[in-house]
Amino acid sequence: MKVYGLVLLALWWTTEALAALAVVDERGVTLELPAPATRIISLAPHLTELLYAAGAGEQLVGVVARSNYPPAAAQLPVVGDHARFDIERILSLQPDLILAWASGNPRAEVERLEQLGLRVYVSEPQGLESIAAQIETLGRLAGTTATASRIAQTYRAKLADLRGGYRHRATLSVFYQIWHEPLMTVNGRHVLSDVIALCGGRNIFGELGTLAPTVSLEAVLQADPQVILTGSDQPPANALANWQRWPRLRAVRAGQLYSVPADLLNRPTPRLLDGVQQVCEDLDSARAVYGESRGEGR
Repeated sequence: MKVYGLVLLALWWTTEALAALAVVDERGVTLELPAPATRIISLAPHLTELLYAAGAGEQLVGVVARSNYPPAAAQLPVVGDHARFDIERILSLQPDLILAWASGNPRAEVERLEQLGLRVYVSEPQGLESIAAQIETLGRLAGTTATASRIAQTYRAKLADLRGGYRHRATLSVFYQIWHEPLMTVNGRHVLSDVIALCGGRNIFGELGTLAPTVSLEAVLQADPQVILTGSDQPPANALANWQRWPRLRAVRAGQLYSVPADLLNRPTPRLLDGVQQVCEDLDSARAVYGESRGEGR
């Protein structure tokens, strides 16, 4: 009976270990790994950064172009860019896990990897809080749960402080520009819309159905936002120069065009909170210009 009990206990431990490596991805697909992944390929720069944050950078064997943070990521083999993969290169690296980006990687390419027998976890941030959860999930998949949990908790605490600090700011209407030709923005489900809301802004295109929709110039002019914001390493005078052709636009007339370093806004990683801080400070500067501090803006 004693031996039988030990066998049952061993089976329970085995079952628990396997269950801990079963996760559901953005598509609702359950991914099961027989053991923590040791050879991981990331198909997006932000996923590379998240994996390092989870303490699993040493398990990375391949990345896509522009995976430049932390600096060690820039030394890894490149398997294409986020929109086009080198399948042969991926197979040669013999990964036991591939991290994919739901809205940034071509679905057909991701499905092809699965058809070749590769295990793929598909991710998509669903707001600022989801970044901590993604770190924890990657920690489970890579067997680095202790580090991942610690980083996730630090992130949640910093995020809570930011939300509390900007909770009662006056609302400002904001247009976020992803790209100028064609003119692209984000809807209310995008993590960048959550950034704007945290800082007391209202995304003028929050109600659109597409995550990153193309919009018309006329629609922006009609909405007449108080602030125009973009993620760019260029100063606003260069990154948003096209808007100077429309001096009647409130944001242009009041000089409320802002750019935040691209990697701090466009990558849903712990560094995004540094971008949040800058956006909040920019919107506070706009409030000073408009003479608003609390309550509802125009």
